[in-house]
Amino acid sequence: MKISSHQTAAFTEVFRRRSVSEAATVLGVTQSAVTQHLAKLEQHMGTTLFIRHRTGLVPTKPAQELFALTDRVRVLEQLVAEKINAYNDLSAGHLTVIANAPCPAMPIISEFNRRFPAVRITFSLVPWELAKQRLEARDVDIAIITEPDDLASLFHVELSKTRLMALVRREHRLACRPTLGLAELAQERIILTEDGSLTLREVEKACLENSINMPNVIKMATYPVLKEAVLHGIGVGILLQDSVFPAEELVYKPVDEFCSDFKTYIVTTSDKRRLRCVESFFETVQISIENQPSIRQAETD
Repeated sequence: MKISSHQTAAFTEVFRRRSVSEAATVLGVTQSAVTQHLAKLEQHMGTTLFIRHRTGLVPTKPAQELFALTDRVRVLEQLVAEKINAYNDLSAGHLTVIANAPCPAMPIISEFNRRFPAVRITFSLVPWELAKQRLEARDVDIAIITEPDDLASLFHVELSKTRLMALVRREHRLACRPTLGLAELAQERIILTEDGSLTLREVEKACLENSINMPNVIKMATYPVLKEAVLHGIGVGILLQDSVFPAEELVYKPVDEFCSDFKTYIVTTSDKRRLRCVESFFETVQISIENQPSIRQAETD
């Protein structure tokens, strides 16, 4: 049995979207056609490619290994199709975007949607470690990530530079202090992002270096949830400054032990950067850089 390009295209899009219906929409075919292509491919390989889970389709190990190859083929096919069809008006399309935090992702996505309303965007907030893994696995088009690994091999634009800060309610007793220390923060209930986050890694590192123990820590899934916890008086948050949108009730406070700057980038793989949707997203970033002084360009080929 010969493997067809329809089978590999169906597999690749299902892997990207984790959904048969979304893959069918992207490919412009019926769901049954996608299902049939997957079944024939699984029959030829003699293995299961996806396991159904309540949260969606979960790829198996053979699927992950196959995707590492078919995604590159699919990107090339898309580039050829765009070239032939002069797909320059962006009257259709789809982008998968992930980020560690709402800022600076949301203003960029908002501007992109204004310019290209017909392009669908799937956006997810994910922990720092997971963002790196998904970027390496090539199952996203664009990542907005702080201090990504292997930056030299990625097409990237620097968006911002920031430091870890304490986030407290304005009426909190620490809010009037110009700076704070880890030792006094350790006496509070501290709210951090969950395992796999850059924030948690850096806080644990600073505590170890300064022989400080934080006995009362609550972990939250994302920065927006952390912000809500601080707003509701659950404790003092530690996060990258400007990673969430400001609130009148909250103030950032520098922490003496956090003196390192962290850079946030928008990145994509070198081949995907040439896709028209991805290219237009980066063009939108340039507009955001011009309109927002906090976003600084550092583009690399």
